[in-house]
Amino acid sequence: MTVAPYPRPARRVRRSQLNWVLTALPAFPLVLLVLRLWYLSRQDLPTMLLLVQYISPLGMISALIITLIWTVPAVVLVLRALGGLLLISSPDPEEAARRSLLALTALRMPDWVVGVAVALAGFTWQLRLLPTLLMLVAVILALTAVQRYPGERRMLVVVTLVVPIVLGLVVLLWVWPGIRMSLAAGEYGTAVLLTAPALLGWLLTGPVPARAARLATHWPAVAAVILAPFVIGVVFLRAPVLPNSAVEVGDGREPVRVLRGQLITVDDTATTLLQRGGEVVFIPNDRVRSKTLCPEPIRTQKSRITVRGWPIDESALEWVAPVRQVTEVDPRCLGRPLQP
Repeated sequence: MTVAPYPRPARRVRRSQLNWVLTALPAFPLVLLVLRLWYLSRQDLPTMLLLVQYISPLGMISALIITLIWTVPAVVLVLRALGGLLLISSPDPEEAARRSLLALTALRMPDWVVGVAVALAGFTWQLRLLPTLLMLVAVILALTAVQRYPGERRMLVVVTLVVPIVLGLVVLLWVWPGIRMSLAAGEYGTAVLLTAPALLGWLLTGPVPARAARLATHWPAVAAVILAPFVIGVVFLRAPVLPNSAVEVGDGREPVRVLRGQLITVDDTATTLLQRGGEVVFIPNDRVRSKTLCPEPIRTQKSRITVRGWPIDESALEWVAPVRQVTEVDPRCLGRPLQP
């Protein structure tokens, strides 16, 4: 007696896979937080358990949001652009939405979500990525118009050709000083980021051949899904979650010395400090002479390129928001005790 396997519909298989993805997705931030503590403890389990006991979850979540907030609009806009391109390139958009999760996501994504993602990216993306953002906006607008108004040929010519080309020219004129500085300094990657989106954006505003549509949309999306967790993990593992401090120690019977590290907690009996090498130091409070909060190390600017006074490595939020100016460094932060 032969038992034939029960064939499962393809749609049910895709729905089952989507359910697994949606179930595992909320666990990703938790995994990032645990890995951050494990990295901070230098892979020492007792130290990691001590950090878990005293580090505020709100502080960890705040560091996660501040560090990775730029990834949210990137995911939304790329999915909307690739999914929209797949929808208009398929002979039957409804069939494409049933067969492809990418197309279904773009079809069901509300316009207000795209608007919020664009506004968030405008504030959090570095200047070098803003031409790419404008290109994505033009592409999404054109693909949406082609999808919703297929019979309006004059409007589609304006939206798919005139608007992207004019917008590209305006962007090139605005970033031209940065392009010249990038080429003069040998930073060709920055020059490409400033130039390529304005020149090539109009090529993605219309359908591609149906045979190449899946290759042009799914494989870039799959590559992004595979690489994104590694990029996000590397970025977040370097984010600070404890304040840098300097503690002046001495009881009158020995020379005063300064211990530097990340402050874990202060209780009734001791001050707990995590030093750079991963060593945890418990300092009795009666030996603590003074404490100070040290500023984060100044991030070295990777590029000196500016566009009309705007540094290429800064986002609009960083450029506009007030910054605490450190005019004089506390000697304790340099490892030297205060002069008596």
